[in-house]
Amino acid sequence: MSPSSIPASSHPASHVQVVTGRLAALRQAMRRAGVDAVLVPSSDPHISEYLPPRWQGREWLSGFTGSVGTFIATQDFAGVWTDGRYFTQAEAELAGTGIALMKIPSGASTLYVEWLAAHLQPGQVLAVDGNVLGLAIARLLAGALDSKGVMLRTDRDLLDDVWQDRPGLPAGAVFEHEAPYAATSRADKLATLRTALARQGATHHFASTLDDIAYLFNLRGADVNFNPVFVSHALIGPDRGTLFVADDKVPAALATRLAADGITVAPYVRAAAALAELPPDTVLLLDPRRVTHGTRQAVPRQVKVVEAINPTTFAKSRKTDSEAAHVRATMEQDGAALCEFFAWLEEALEHRHDVPLNEVDIDRHITAARARRPGFVSASFATIAGYRANGAIMHYRASEGQCATIAGDGLLLIDSGGQYVGGTTDITRVVPVGAISDEHRRDFTLVLKGMMALSATRFPRGTRAPLLDAIARAPIWAAGVDFGHGTGHGVGFFLNVHEGPHAISPALPPDPHTAMEPGMITSIEPGIYRPGQWGIRIENLVLNRADGTTEFGEFLRFETLTLCPIDTRCIDRALLREDELGWLNDYHATVRARLAPHVSGAALAWLNTRTQPL
Repeated sequence: MSPSSIPASSHPASHVQVVTGRLAALRQAMRRAGVDAVLVPSSDPHISEYLPPRWQGREWLSGFTGSVGTFIATQDFAGVWTDGRYFTQAEAELAGTGIALMKIPSGASTLYVEWLAAHLQPGQVLAVDGNVLGLAIARLLAGALDSKGVMLRTDRDLLDDVWQDRPGLPAGAVFEHEAPYAATSRADKLATLRTALARQGATHHFASTLDDIAYLFNLRGADVNFNPVFVSHALIGPDRGTLFVADDKVPAALATRLAADGITVAPYVRAAAALAELPPDTVLLLDPRRVTHGTRQAVPRQVKVVEAINPTTFAKSRKTDSEAAHVRATMEQDGAALCEFFAWLEEALEHRHDVPLNEVDIDRHITAARARRPGFVSASFATIAGYRANGAIMHYRASEGQCATIAGDGLLLIDSGGQYVGGTTDITRVVPVGAISDEHRRDFTLVLKGMMALSATRFPRGTRAPLLDAIARAPIWAAGVDFGHGTGHGVGFFLNVHEGPHAISPALPPDPHTAMEPGMITSIEPGIYRPGQWGIRIENLVLNRADGTTEFGEFLRFETLTLCPIDTRCIDRALLREDELGWLNDYHATVRARLAPHVSGAALAWLNTRTQPL
């Protein structure tokens, strides 16, 4: 762990010294370059959510390790803009550094643009690396700053001036996602893409988003923690395409198979040059939300650009019947691993006075249980195991020496997932430790009611996903409570655990890109968080399924994919209606029937106990 990723509560003097030293070096570089302000987004040339080490500049400079945040520095101010999921974490990690926490309503907020427009003066210069600045944000920045007479420079990455040991490109090999899991061939996906381009009047398409590229070519990698993708760009033409990737990442045999499908492997650094060399009659499709300002600047002026969503973004979000079948089988393996884990956990909790148990132990054992299952590749994100007050930190991450011992009475929240060759999983469960209170049970039951309400919803095909958010919140709102994150995110097929374009969240506009279509996989994960006390979140993954047609059109319903008991010891039975009780008992009957063939011994006994009907 680098010094910049050590929380402020751990070795605070050295942490503060490192961060303030880096900030001072940055300000010196700014003076040398004639720059008045620097913006460092949480981004890379691929608009990734989780960044390879080379592009973790915001974390390196500020010491804030959350996955969402924007860093801005002037000669007399430095701040990190982040949302409510990270307030507690950011306060601790920024303490004493002189870097302010700037609170925003959501990770999609652009309040920092307004701050820049308000605080920078005419004639001043803002620098940001255009190669990691999203095109849509670049346009927003330019519009806000031009009217103030502030110059936006995107041709200089000042991190290179101060980050002396900056990591290089990841070197891990690319591998093929093979049949039967990749049931649609690379050639067929390329043909589908070219048909979509023709409908848009485009001859070429440039893609930078790593999950789109991995999906299109049926390739996977390990360049980003937890997401099986690899650093690359792709340019697709009418007959051939080019995959731009670092040298020696694609084995020779795989390169031969790619060539058979009309794909040439070229050096990663050649991507911008390839765009610059496009002939004047090219019509290039670019997704302004999924390419950087630097990419757009590389396109010759005479090339016509069509701006539209990447066709692969829609295609990969709609799982085929074959992919859905693999996900169901994967959920059985994942659920069986969880049975083994929770059986171990309950036994360990009974003897925790003899052998103390902490939050890191949870991460270690739940990952080990999954690793014993066929097809497991890695965790799909860093396990969140939060006991008592730590459960109220939405993106909490325990580490050795910085974790809670599970002692006394309270609630333990566990949010975890796995990457398998047959699918990606993400699940949150909450279990009681010792005696729990009526207030615990009330909050747990309200969250469960919200999860069940949305899980049982029938809705018209094409409904904008954000419009469904209030259904899960309604039982929680009725009690005068709310939670500060979205209700659900899309999930990939052995790809990113967070996948667009759809998401069930009030932070997103209900635009056409978020329309719910058959085959989409989404999480449903409402919660209640009481800072300093406890956190509760219950999460299942669901699949959009056709549910008939009426005179009002086609309708969809959710098929619950996740298979793991919900701990009924935390439920206030009096708060459940009969239909809600029926949903829960039916779900547990399904879980028991699907998982029982995969477990034995203590795990089977635990499964049978925890799926008994209420």
